[in-house]
Amino acid sequence: MNSIGKTIKSKREEKGYSLKKLGDICGISDSEVMKIENDSRKKINWNHIFAICKELSIDPIKLLEESGIIGEKSVSLKNLEKLSEKDLERVQTFIDFLIFEKERAPKTVFRLGELFCGPGGLACGASLADIKNDDYKIVHQWANDFDADTCRTYTNNICPDKPESVICEDVHTLDIDALGPIDALAYGFPCNDFSVVGEQLGFEGKYGPLYTYGIKVLEKYKPMWFLAENVGGIKSANEGKAFEKIKEDMINAGYRIYPNLYKFEEYGVPQARHRVIIIGIRNDLPYEFKIPSPAPYKNVDNTCRNAIENPPIPADAPNNEITKQSPKVIERLKYIKPGQNAFNADLPEELKLNVKGAKISQIYKRLDPNKPAYTVTGSGGGGTHIYHWEEPRALTNRERARLQTFPDDYVFEGSKESVRKQIGMAVPVQGAKIIFEAVLKTFAGIEYESVEANLTE
Repeated sequence: MNSIGKTIKSKREEKGYSLKKLGDICGISDSEVMKIENDSRKKINWNHIFAICKELSIDPIKLLEESGIIGEKSVSLKNLEKLSEKDLERVQTFIDFLIFEKERAPKTVFRLGELFCGPGGLACGASLADIKNDDYKIVHQWANDFDADTCRTYTNNICPDKPESVICEDVHTLDIDALGPIDALAYGFPCNDFSVVGEQLGFEGKYGPLYTYGIKVLEKYKPMWFLAENVGGIKSANEGKAFEKIKEDMINAGYRIYPNLYKFEEYGVPQARHRVIIIGIRNDLPYEFKIPSPAPYKNVDNTCRNAIENPPIPADAPNNEITKQSPKVIERLKYIKPGQNAFNADLPEELKLNVKGAKISQIYKRLDPNKPAYTVTGSGGGGTHIYHWEEPRALTNRERARLQTFPDDYVFEGSKESVRKQIGMAVPVQGAKIIFEAVLKTFAGIEYESVEANLTE
């Protein structure tokens, strides 16, 4: 039976380390290392032992077995009250070791926390992510959003058995310290102030600074990886300074980041939706994320007609109420061809809109059935609904959800207007699934087809 100290000393000398060098690397004094090697300590500090094992490439299991501390004849955990003090110490040593091994072992089931979770586009994509290895998956841990309808939608579809895990509260007052440990974070921080459709106020707006709450979670819980999502306009907000600041803060929180502008229609999603998504992997982990290639999806029929009609939406599908149109809107739509809007269609004078500076807008724009839909948004008034390519009406919320690749049994809670906003603010489920699968493959060491990032750190 070898002593622990003898094995460590032999390995240290084999590597050419002095007592001081090994101690400095492991954060231990050289005198402490000497005591460990001489087995002269009455009580072993196992954290120091395991730190040394890691540096010297010593298998801690083998070390403990060779030292007689654990093995086939190790003390049973039963009848602890009958054990001697020495045996109890052996039991405690073994328990401490198991705890250490649990923390040291690579994680394969990632507990996901979400800020600004929305109705669950990211969460649904995460739950569907499948890399043909049941050991690797993403599971819900907690989520936060401030809108009551949105939180009900998320709870009922993602975690109906854990309603308490969805905190419906303004992030400004959210107790981050009480959220609990996670292995991964996803947050699509509000994009209102970064969207080119709005005023693009960036950090000067109400929503721009909200990304910092994600940074706080990263700093508090140190998850192994994160996914952050925002609109493409974030790149140019505040003359590009906002995006650079966001990336800098993520890096300073301890992560390598992999930003990319994803054009979801290239990944089989039936919608031209372009979003900046940043994957971050904690600096101490040996994984390098690669941008998944859209090539495997080039033959997918991502036309909006296929998405909405194949298969037909069941008559009793939830959230499928028809939006009533005024007679004037119906008459106007009759003159608008697929792919046209109210400004480039040949409309009679009495049906034209008296709106300036909106010639290339999506106002009263019909879908082109042979192309992906234009971007689904949460708006709906003033002709900003998405309009059917043939029928003189706006799409139903279920049809809009199809364009966002939500399953038909995904039920949205709230009024028709509330549901429309929820669907428009969500991340396409299929797009999220593809990116989450790339993350899982990264951690599982599975190669996948990739492309160069179109954004740099």
